[in-house]
Amino acid sequence: MKYLVLAFFALPFSATSQPPQVPHKLQFAGMTLTIRDDARREIQQDVDALTRSPKHFKIKVERARTYFPIIEQVFAEERLPDDFKYLVLQESALIPDAVSVSQAVGFWQFKDFTAVEMGLRVDRHVDERMNIVSSTRAAARYIKKNNFYFNNWLHALQAYQMGAGGAMKAIKDDKAGAKHMEITSRTYWYVKKYLAHKIAFADAVEGPGELMVATLPSNGHNSLGELAKAMSVTEDELLSYNKWLRRSAIPDDKDYAILVPVNDLTKDYLVTVHAATAGDAARAAGKSSASVQVATASVHKTSRTSINGVAAIAANPGEDGAAIADRAGISLSHFLRYNDIGINHKPAPGAYYFVGKKRARAGNAYHKVSEGENLWRISQQYGVQLKKILRFNRLKANSRPEPGTVLSLSGRKPKDGGPGIPARDVLEVDTNSLFAWSAGPESTSASGEPSTVNEPEEAGEMPATEASQPFAGKPDPKPGTGTATVETNTDTVVEEKAEDAVNKLPATTDEGINGLPAQHEVLAGETLYGIARQHNIAVMDIVRWNELDLNDGIKPGQILKLAGAKEETDAVPDDTLAEIVHEVEATDTLYSVARKYDVTIKELMEWNNKSDFTIHVGEKLKVLQR
Repeated sequence: MKYLVLAFFALPFSATSQPPQVPHKLQFAGMTLTIRDDARREIQQDVDALTRSPKHFKIKVERARTYFPIIEQVFAEERLPDDFKYLVLQESALIPDAVSVSQAVGFWQFKDFTAVEMGLRVDRHVDERMNIVSSTRAAARYIKKNNFYFNNWLHALQAYQMGAGGAMKAIKDDKAGAKHMEITSRTYWYVKKYLAHKIAFADAVEGPGELMVATLPSNGHNSLGELAKAMSVTEDELLSYNKWLRRSAIPDDKDYAILVPVNDLTKDYLVTVHAATAGDAARAAGKSSASVQVATASVHKTSRTSINGVAAIAANPGEDGAAIADRAGISLSHFLRYNDIGINHKPAPGAYYFVGKKRARAGNAYHKVSEGENLWRISQQYGVQLKKILRFNRLKANSRPEPGTVLSLSGRKPKDGGPGIPARDVLEVDTNSLFAWSAGPESTSASGEPSTVNEPEEAGEMPATEASQPFAGKPDPKPGTGTATVETNTDTVVEEKAEDAVNKLPATTDEGINGLPAQHEVLAGETLYGIARQHNIAVMDIVRWNELDLNDGIKPGQILKLAGAKEETDAVPDDTLAEIVHEVEATDTLYSVARKYDVTIKELMEWNNKSDFTIHVGEKLKVLQR
């Protein structure tokens, strides 16, 4: 398994007397947010409250330093903007077994139905909502699914709390692909609360902390007791890190990520396991034992990080480019291209090198050149392509800017050389390599695959109330999130999530209803959400009628059917549905059975009078098949 994530904690945290101040402009997921004064005052109050108690603030900071490296890695694999990691502090304060009054559980506060729909196992043996790797991956996919409707990460954030259907009712305007938006007092409270968490914690969580953890694959481990004995730690200690397990036995239905502490007692075991895993992979790939030794050595320190959302790996002493590329699992040619270097480049020990394509824009808008800096080092520091820095600043490949020169890292510098807005106020990143679900002109993503991008210039506003003409669409599985109770120095406030209750309008038929067309040709810049609003039908109806994959976008010129099969309007009443019996097999779960018969988990539970998700081999399940 690819997870072996280390997080170091060494430096004590000391809270400052002055809390972070809410800026007028803030970068979020590739968007520049302009925060109006009325909203700044509200957000500042939340920032002040979050930082008022040094004790409680430090506790959350230390948890973030423990878990953020794991979350960042999962987000990088899922290609979700890194900024969403601060949402977990808002949801659960990174308490694995946090429970809200609405019975949302775990790091990312999923309700049971939504958790299972997102592929998590929730039963009397396992609750993956408390597994940092599994739940983070589910959260990433849930957020991406919401962004499928809006092509707007800020709207997707709002939908995490309201559900996609609820957000569709509340959002007034279709701001697909917007790169600039305003935050005002009318902005939804959950979004402003998130921004307060990002501002309060962004600087504090940087750097190492006091605790180091790692994740190991469950494959080959039968119980935590067995693993604890091998690592020379107590079983109770491992259980405290793995509350997702209801008992010591580790199920073998799939590979789980086991969280373990990294200390003097466990380090040797981790090195041995990692060496064995790397050795198996190396032998399968026909690699040399040297790569195994290098990979094993990486256990002893944090060798991976993320810069501008791109994975990077630290060079070990004595390594050349080929050894780093081998350890990272990429080809040498890719490694050289990703880092804008030649074959004769000698890596500096401890320096970070990218194992993925750098971004087209940096997280910071500007950089002031210091003594001894060159363009390549600046490119590596910010994770932005060297050719982009040259183009933005109208420089030649062999240019060496003088110290004090202000370089643009996010856009073409004015010809007069003026720096424009200070870098602290404007931060923009490239969105082309992330998900853009609108239909725009085809371009190439960071991975080299075609993508569709839409970049309207108008700024949008994040609404807080329902639209004057709310969209009535069929909801996706209702949001399974709820903000948990966490410790503060003030009275504890429990915020319960709103339920997603959106009524479905009658769907059009192949001939259309009330003169509506039976199909729609996608234009550049359109989203499914916008198309659904235009024709006053449900987003998920369009998805179902056209068998769309939620992981794919729509493209200009694509023909979408705006009508489902006629039998939908002539559906057989529930009391005449055919009843069948499904006998549970060893590999079955309620989720897989529901998928097999195209019914919901809730229906299965109601038909069979179940109070939880547990099923047994040989059990007979009643299914009313449509």
